Amino acid sequence: MNITDTKIYIISGLGVDQRVFSKINFGSLDIEYLDWITPISHEPLAIYAKRLSSKITVKQPILIGLSFGGMIAIEIAKTIPIKKIILLASAKGRHEFPIRYRLASWLRINQLVPNSFFKWHNFLSDYFFGISSEEDSQLLKQILQDTNPVFMAWAIHQILHWKNRFIPGNLIHIHGDKDRIIPIKRLKTSIVIKGAGHFMTVTHSQEVEKLLEEMLI
Repeated sequence: MNITDTKIYIISGLGVDQRVFSKINFGSLDIEYLDWITPISHEPLAIYAKRLSSKITVKQPILIGLSFGGMIAIEIAKTIPIKKIILLASAKGRHEFPIRYRLASWLRINQLVPNSFFKWHNFLSDYFFGISSEEDSQLLKQILQDTNPVFMAWAIHQILHWKNRFIPGNLIHIHGDKDRIIPIKRLKTSIVIKGAGHFMTVTHSQEVEKLLEEMLI
C-alpha cells in the first residue's frame, strides 16, 4: 500500500485484538490499533466510545471498525470529526440486525446465561463465523479464550440495545454475503465480498486487503 497522510485507527471486533488483522498487510500506512479499555459497570456505549476516543491524537482520522468495532467507530464519529469510516462485517444500526437479536433483547436472554458461556468454542462457533480451516478455528478458539468475559457480556448487552440512527456520509461498508452473525439481507452495504463470513479479515484477507488498499491510497 502507498502512504497516506491521514492517521488510520483500527478497532477490532468484540473484545478481540489485532490478531484478526494479522493476515492483512497495511504496508507503510500510518495505522494504530485502538485497544479496548475496561467498561464501567452499566456504562452506555456512547460514553464508552467517547472515553475510547481520547486515545485518538490527530484531527480527522480514518477509522476502520470490525464488527462491534464498527459500532464503536460510528459512536466515535458522533463526538469528533472523522475523515472516513470503513466498516467490516458490521452494522450501522439496530435495523440491520436480524430479528433474533431483538427477540434476545426483549427476553433478556443474554442475562440468563453465565458470562463464560460466550467464551465456549465448538463447531457452531466455526459455523457462525464462517470458518472451515483448522488454523482459523484455532485462532478463533484462542481469541475467545483470551477475551475478558465481563467485557464480552457488557458488549453483547450494548449490541442488543443499540438504537443508533446516525449514518455518517463518509462511511463505506464492506460485508461478506455468507455472514451468519450479521446476515447481509438486512444491510445496505457499499461492497460485498462473495463467500465471506464474519471472520473475513482472516478467511478472506486478500480480498479485504485489496479493497482497503484501493480506499486508503
